[in-house]
Amino acid sequence: MLYNWDVLTEEDKQWISDRLEKVETTLLSEFHKWASPVELRQRSHAAAIRALDTEVEALSDRLKNIEGR
Repeated sequence: MLYNWDVLTEEDKQWISDRLEKVETTLLSEFHKWASPVELRQRSHAAAIRALDTEVEALSDRLKNIEGR
């Protein structure tokens, strides 16, 4: 059900607008606080996986050399 926006006073509209802005700011701030550590963990995990991939590749090459003898 839509509310009739024309019934509200300018003061009501301003109060609603201010509250919406405060809620949006709060939500965005909380999301940023949550997302920053997640991004840092993702980056560190990606670096660790790349290092493991390099080690596995080196071990695979060594194994191929041993089997080739």
